[in-house]
Amino acid sequence: MDDDPYQNNVNQQGSVEGGGEYTPVVEGSGPDGYPYQTDFPQKEKDEDAVSGDTEGHDEDDQMYEGEYQGVPHPDEIKEARRAARIEARRKAKEAARQQDEEEDLPEQYETIMEDCGHGRFQWMLFVVLGLALMADGVDGFVVGFVLPSAEKDMCISNADKGMLGLLVYVAMMFGAFVWGGLCDRKGRRKCLIYVLAIDVVFSFLSCFAQGYGFFLFFRICSGFGIGGSIPIVYTYFTEFLQVDKRGEHLSWLCMFWMLGGLYASFCAWGIIPHYGWGFAIGTEIQFHTWRMFILVCIFPALAALVGVVFMPESPRFLLENARHDEAWMILRQVHDTNWKAKGEPERVFTVANIKCPQAQEDEFIEIQSDTGTSFQRWTVRNTAVVQQVMANVMSLTAPELRLQGLFLAIVWFCLAFSYHGLGVWFPDMIKYMQYEEYEAKVKVFHRERVERMHFNFSLVNQIHREGEYVHDKFMNIEIKSVKFENSLFENCYFEDVKSTNTFFENCTIKNTVFYNTDLWEEKFKSCYMENTTFLHPKKGCHLNFQEENDIVIYMVSFLGSLAVLPGNIISAIMMDKIGRIKIIGYSMLASSACSFLLLLSFSQGAVICWQCMFCTLSIAAWNGLEVISVELYPSSKRGTAFGILNAICKFAAVIATFLFSAFIGVTKIIPIFMAFAALVCGGLVATKLPETREKILS
Repeated sequence: MDDDPYQNNVNQQGSVEGGGEYTPVVEGSGPDGYPYQTDFPQKEKDEDAVSGDTEGHDEDDQMYEGEYQGVPHPDEIKEARRAARIEARRKAKEAARQQDEEEDLPEQYETIMEDCGHGRFQWMLFVVLGLALMADGVDGFVVGFVLPSAEKDMCISNADKGMLGLLVYVAMMFGAFVWGGLCDRKGRRKCLIYVLAIDVVFSFLSCFAQGYGFFLFFRICSGFGIGGSIPIVYTYFTEFLQVDKRGEHLSWLCMFWMLGGLYASFCAWGIIPHYGWGFAIGTEIQFHTWRMFILVCIFPALAALVGVVFMPESPRFLLENARHDEAWMILRQVHDTNWKAKGEPERVFTVANIKCPQAQEDEFIEIQSDTGTSFQRWTVRNTAVVQQVMANVMSLTAPELRLQGLFLAIVWFCLAFSYHGLGVWFPDMIKYMQYEEYEAKVKVFHRERVERMHFNFSLVNQIHREGEYVHDKFMNIEIKSVKFENSLFENCYFEDVKSTNTFFENCTIKNTVFYNTDLWEEKFKSCYMENTTFLHPKKGCHLNFQEENDIVIYMVSFLGSLAVLPGNIISAIMMDKIGRIKIIGYSMLASSACSFLLLLSFSQGAVICWQCMFCTLSIAAWNGLEVISVELYPSSKRGTAFGILNAICKFAAVIATFLFSAFIGVTKIIPIFMAFAALVCGGLVATKLPETREKILS
């Protein structure tokens, strides 16, 4: 029957051949036109017959329309999901395996370090890294010591003088952050070489900078370099120490920062006041003794740089970066060096294999960076390093590290704020007391008339008001802290005059000659000049006499640095006995009491005594804080974390320097109260930190 739907379906979809067997014909059969048989699942047959909407369309047509509409094939989705599940399982197994290896590494590494022992190798590294730490201590004093002389040599204004000290500290802050992060990616030894080389080169160049701009630039670059030394030094040395030696020997290492202060103070005391040791090349190039002082201060950094070149990389860093063979060779070197020095050269390094995590990310970056031009490779490599450093920084905000990191940052900030603030306040307060005492001795001359007088003697600490000087000669003299107010100079002659803090205010100057003097326009305020001549004026501000106050300031800094020695010794001995937390807490609270008693200091001697006491008590907190900072964080993040904490320390120093300086000569109650409150707050917060005395480096 023509109307039979079954028959129509047969005619459209297939044919009946002999025996009545039904063979479906599928489009896309072989090129000979013969149909091939296939077994369709019953479910698919039923689905094909459910709706009349699909009649006349085969499966390939549906796939084509779906692809045309942007819809993926179901088989593709299944395959993608299957591949994702396989990759997820692989990553989970890899992560579990790597976690097991990372958990095994600290225990295994501690066992290896105990087998290597503590001996000659650690002491050699101790001296080399100590010199690097000493270089940082020296740089902390250089700018403060040279400014009184450099400001005259280069005519630095008070605003520029403040900017110099501020920008150097800011550069050190950024240096601590950058180099601390890089040492976790590029290596402790390599970054320390870069840090010391930058400091040596730019400190050397600053010795010869004749202008303020170049001097400022070179000091900023030097600060950026040496700012990274503290995070690298402590991270580097920690990874060569076993757990029972760590606290004590890191505390002994802190003594080198004290030695840096002593070295800088002693050199400044012995060199800068001897102005006759300098020399000049023409009138443009001046090499005064403060430049010689900077040159001498380079020696610790230069010695450390030479020593680090011969030291190996940290084996712990190498193991964290899957460089097993290099780490094994260095550990064997440490083992053999120590036991040979102890008279047991026959002892064999028995470690055959060390488990270490994989570093697939770094390997992938290196493979990619081998392609393209050299500039492209450099860009890829350094961009990857920056990304990895920033990833390390962000990882410090993980829940397990966030709270202890916050407490640690607060303690660092509080201790640095009070220590550096009072470190500025002590010498400035002594200067202010000296200035008040000096001002009290000023001689005042009123309405004097001097005629045809030959001044061949120095004028010091005087005020001349409404005086008259007629046909007088001022020749080959020094004028220091002298002010002429509403005075008349007529037919006078000035020759070879050197002046400091000397001014002419509302004066009338007639028929007067200034020959080869440093009296320029800035020294004359609201003055009336008539037929006045300036011949061969001296260019710039030249050093011309010895500052009496300089020696006292150098002595104060020297005594403050020397006072650190007892606190260093006590903290080193007690660090592993009573623990880091008690050392920090007791030290900060005792320092706060000492700072509060500064309210009772009314003389220079009392200020110096309280300064020495404060330095003695506070150094123990510094030692404990530096030890706990390297012990709390895992090796892959240790340099980054310490760099951030040290940057916070420098930031606190910048704020404290600005605030404490602002109150000099105004009141001493506010600076002392700020230091007291910061120390008490830091000491209490320190009790929230975990004790790490017996903690194996993670």
